[in-house]
Amino acid sequence: MKKILVMAIALFAFLAPVLGAAADDPQQEAKALVESAAAFLKANGKEATLAEMNKAGGQFVKGDLYVFAYDLTATIVAHPKNPKLVGKNLMEVPDTDGKQFRKEIVETAKASGFGWVDYKYLNPESKKVEAKTTYLQKAGDIVLCCGTYK
Repeated sequence: MKKILVMAIALFAFLAPVLGAAADDPQQEAKALVESAAAFLKANGKEATLAEMNKAGGQFVKGDLYVFAYDLTATIVAHPKNPKLVGKNLMEVPDTDGKQFRKEIVETAKASGFGWVDYKYLNPESKKVEAKTTYLQKAGDIVLCCGTYK
């Protein structure tokens, strides 16, 4: 019993700085939210996952971070902050610089399965166009995403 306690304390001492750093890094938090959504999808299926992701106060919303999802044609299939977007295909809608970032999200998902995509987007808090990065992960026939402003 004493050995287990000592090992647990040592493990906590090792992981505490890593976990604390992730909590202070919005990009790591965004990635962790997407990974938790992917695990939820694997455990609960697509229908339950999309229902949970569409909840404004669901488990995939953490402050100003939230997980949303596209299908492989860039049609929004889940969005907890803007439900009016669900069902809309946004493949050809560029950012303010003309970048086809949603096309890049889908292409990255198909090619690599995961990654980061940078673009410009209107920040609803500041009301200014700002640099944003989104972590994405392909999960079956959907792409789970969470973005954060830089």
